[in-house]
Amino acid sequence: MVRMVNPVHLVLGEDEFLAERATRAIVAEVGEDAELTTLRAGEVTEGELLMATSPSLFAEERIVLVKKAELAGKEPTELLLRAAASPAPGMTLIIEHTGGGRQKAAVTKFRKVAEVHPADSLRDRDRHTWLANEFRRHGARPTPDVVAAVLESVGSDLRELAAATEQLVSDTDGDITVASVRAYYSGVAEVSGFDIAEQAVAGRADKALASTRRALQLGVSPVAIAAALAMKVGDIARLYNSRGNPDQLARTLGMHPFAAKKAMQVARGWSGDAVSEAVILIADLDAEVKGQGGEPGFAIENAVRRIAELAR
Repeated sequence: MVRMVNPVHLVLGEDEFLAERATRAIVAEVGEDAELTTLRAGEVTEGELLMATSPSLFAEERIVLVKKAELAGKEPTELLLRAAASPAPGMTLIIEHTGGGRQKAAVTKFRKVAEVHPADSLRDRDRHTWLANEFRRHGARPTPDVVAAVLESVGSDLRELAAATEQLVSDTDGDITVASVRAYYSGVAEVSGFDIAEQAVAGRADKALASTRRALQLGVSPVAIAAALAMKVGDIARLYNSRGNPDQLARTLGMHPFAAKKAMQVARGWSGDAVSEAVILIADLDAEVKGQGGEPGFAIENAVRRIAELAR
């Protein structure tokens, strides 16, 4: 029987969820009947590693998973490299490596002999695309505003986003709207830091303050709300004086086109003086919510009110 699966795999990157998903996919491709041996590189002995990666007397299908390879000692790393360069018959070797650590230099060597599966941490601007693709994995094709609503309601953790995506598609039969996302996450979405920030930069002071008080009552961190305000004010500062094609501006500024278009519409109502004042206000707020003076809850409410006033 011809072996179709690559015998050596390097799962490379710092994101644990993406690494776990890549590893599960490889294991599933090899097959459920294969014997799985999991080793932790920082704890494994040379003898254990040598035994796990040596040829089997019966040549049965097996998988050797080495986790945290960046923590391995010099000798185990050399053994692992030899096993990767000449894998034993019937063995699939999966090496999980963050790309850093004391064995960072070994990554280049592993790359030469392994099929690489990226598991890098996503930048904020890439999460929108990742989440849209996650919906497509489940057969749904949401609009950009639906994807944005899920991000604002659930947060940035990929594991939580993946679970939310699967649940939403299942419960709505794939017909997902912003309203259905809001309804599903009522109690979360209504106190999202991003919702508060959007209301504030749009000049909706009453709604922004009401949402802020509700969020604080439910225990949302002032630091999280301040971070959302800083992000929205930063977008306004970059776009208030911009004109032209939103897609081109998005590429220039490293933003998602939908987010850039939405921010441009709001930013047009801001003046240069108001932007300058808001940026200073955010810098002061960051210090206050991190314990450098004042009461964080009051500081947040005051900042939300002042930003909403500047937006008018």
